[in-house]
Amino acid sequence: MSGHDLTVDLGDRSYPILIGPDALERFGNSAGEYFPRGTASVISDRTVWGLHGKALTDTLAAANVAVEPILIEPGEAQKSFSELERVLDALLERRTERGDAVIAFGGGVAGDLAGFASAILKRGTSFIQIPTTLLAQVDSSVGGKTGINTARGKNLVGAFHQPKLVVADTRFIATLPGRERRGGYAEVLKYALIRDAGFFDWLEAKGQDVLAAEPEAVAEAVHRSAAWKARIVAEDERETGVRALLNFGHTFGHAAEAEAGYDGGVIHGEAVAWGMAAATRYSARLGLCAEDAADRLAAHLSAHGLPHSLQTLGGGPYVAERLMQRMADDKKVSGGRITLILTKGLGEAFIEPDADPGALATFLEDETKP
Repeated sequence: MSGHDLTVDLGDRSYPILIGPDALERFGNSAGEYFPRGTASVISDRTVWGLHGKALTDTLAAANVAVEPILIEPGEAQKSFSELERVLDALLERRTERGDAVIAFGGGVAGDLAGFASAILKRGTSFIQIPTTLLAQVDSSVGGKTGINTARGKNLVGAFHQPKLVVADTRFIATLPGRERRGGYAEVLKYALIRDAGFFDWLEAKGQDVLAAEPEAVAEAVHRSAAWKARIVAEDERETGVRALLNFGHTFGHAAEAEAGYDGGVIHGEAVAWGMAAATRYSARLGLCAEDAADRLAAHLSAHGLPHSLQTLGGGPYVAERLMQRMADDKKVSGGRITLILTKGLGEAFIEPDADPGALATFLEDETKP
């Protein structure tokens, strides 16, 4: 293992995360053990496949494994029942067995869709994550959350299905458009904000290097983020407790993302960036943290090209009542009570299981003002 590699500790279901600019090649050295029949079904979007499909095909060919891609269109809209059915049918047509590993090759959309298909195909097949975006490398590829969207919201249908391996080759980050890097950076920032103020200090110094895809900065950011994710998942795999912290900014952000539609006008990381700023402002309004924490975060987001308000998010206009309805449909709602992740300061997030609907509605009214 390299110095940036990690392990997600889940007992007999533990798995490694290979991190670094040589991760794909290191995966290739042992790839044969995951594909006993010598073929690999790879679920990838057309853009990723055009950029990196040859690299993966060549890597697996060196291990005597043939690649059979199942290609989807880019974008969040592909996380649908219809696309799930198409992917499942393709896997069944090629007689995929439980022991055959299905590869997710791409960003969070490919990972969520492929992972859910793997989870329910023949009641579960093996699954490998090869994330090609910063967001997927630091967050969605680790921890076993899979799923699709519905008209009522994001990720409301899904399953926990842990991969056998995560291959986070940081060379892929250099080919991402700037907007996608910034969206992924929001999830990097999340880990600093929930548990690690020292990481936030590091990002204030090195964040621009991460966005510029400087190799060592990217590897360090992926390692530190994935290390927090692995630690929290090992403690609370199915989100009955501390894992809910990983939703910092997401209850707000998912509401805005759903309202904007999944047409690319607002991407996930942008919505989360606003959501984290909103959660921190709301915490300050409730007297839970200092106003300067919210100001410092807003300044950091702005300096790194990310939205800190609904006005800078785009995709509007947003209506407070509709955002509130979206938040009430969130999958973390229990007994009709909205759970929020709030903060006592940068790096000190906590779970609030019973948010005050009146105070929240008033706050959203202010957030949606032009």
